Amino acid sequence: MPKSAVSLFAILLLAASVITACSPQTRPDAMSVVQERQVLRVGTLINPTSYYFDHDREQGFEYDLAKRFADRLGVELEMVPRFDVNDLFTMLRRGEVDIVAAGLDRTSTRAQLFRFSPPYDIISQKVVFKQGSRQRPRDLQQITDGEIVVVEGSSHHEFLKSLGDSIPTLKWRATRDHDAVELLQMVISGEVDYTITDSTALDIQRRFHPDLSVAFTVKHDQDIAWALPQGKDDSLFAAVIEYFGEIRSSGRLAHIKEQHFGHVKQFNYVTTSLFIEAVEQVLPGYIETFKEHSGSLDWRLLAAISYQESLWNPRAVSPTGVRGMMMLTLPTAKAMGVKSRLNAEQSIRGGARYLERMLNRVPARIPQPDRTWFAIAAYNIGFGHLEDARIITERQGGNPDRWVDVKKRLPLLRQKQFYRHTRYGFARGDEPVTYVGNIRRFYDTLKYLDEQGRL
Repeated sequence: MPKSAVSLFAILLLAASVITACSPQTRPDAMSVVQERQVLRVGTLINPTSYYFDHDREQGFEYDLAKRFADRLGVELEMVPRFDVNDLFTMLRRGEVDIVAAGLDRTSTRAQLFRFSPPYDIISQKVVFKQGSRQRPRDLQQITDGEIVVVEGSSHHEFLKSLGDSIPTLKWRATRDHDAVELLQMVISGEVDYTITDSTALDIQRRFHPDLSVAFTVKHDQDIAWALPQGKDDSLFAAVIEYFGEIRSSGRLAHIKEQHFGHVKQFNYVTTSLFIEAVEQVLPGYIETFKEHSGSLDWRLLAAISYQESLWNPRAVSPTGVRGMMMLTLPTAKAMGVKSRLNAEQSIRGGARYLERMLNRVPARIPQPDRTWFAIAAYNIGFGHLEDARIITERQGGNPDRWVDVKKRLPLLRQKQFYRHTRYGFARGDEPVTYVGNIRRFYDTLKYLDEQGRL
């Protein structure tokens, strides 16, 4: 090849290289980035409704939703916790997380900045004060005796800002120094007059602080959803939409909700207050006995069952003939080696053995925590009636291995059209549903108080 031709070829090759280098490169879509990284990064808030650690294990409603989504994508999950929702939104804009899952209200302002998944929960926003500390206001205009404090950057903050100067007498401020749970605790301690909170967070905190009282609701039916970045890239967004459609239609979403919140909706001020009083005054005399005889069980669960059964009264007797701390029948007591049902230690030991027997009878394929809820229901109503309800559940297209499905069918055991086709017949099936719900609430309260060093 002549020198001039070689030179020309080299010049053309160099020019092509320069053009290629200067031309825009095709950026991989968000889903491809996640798959290449093999990690889904999810920003969240550390609180009892979203994400927390229990004995060094990641827990929480948002964690369970995100973990299932990551498993669906075939990647690892990295939760990126923060204490401030503004930090989460900043990370999302910068691309430091792929999704924000933190119990976020889908507000109009946020919807202009981010894309939101289909809603997976609906909450209301409530003004809260300490019961007995002041006269209950009926609306914002009546709050003239104190100040509302909310978390800066929260949807509650956004709501108060939207009021402008429409209520001149209303005093409020936003803080970055405390989260929503701390503000509720400060209402109880008297450091804060009022706060605004989401209904789910309130349901959880009232188990420990029954004096949290609702003044009124400022917003109804607020959608809760995941936030994703705005843009033309729909790859990850489409996968999220498909995921929520699948878990909703399969019943998995309802199952996850039941595991976390199914027992907290029914609040009774008197019951909760009396329980906390008994924890302080009665339980200390029996803690070591519960621990000694709990075996493979959590002693706090055993104590919760005992309170539901007898209010921790070792001499309790029911009209049906069951007695003692664990309210054992005479045949059950004999089978468990209990000589005196009115002896607190013997009763606790016998009740623990009986509950372990129920746990062992629950099919091994049923995972926790449903396995425990089934065993507790059987402790109350008998294993045969529980199996009847599970069979009805399957006949009706439900999942007999999920407590959320079976608890809907247990009350049917009262109806002749259903119990006539069962092996064990009529039963007051609504009672174990209430029974399990109460025990779950008592158990959660005991765990919380124990973690706070109050037991």
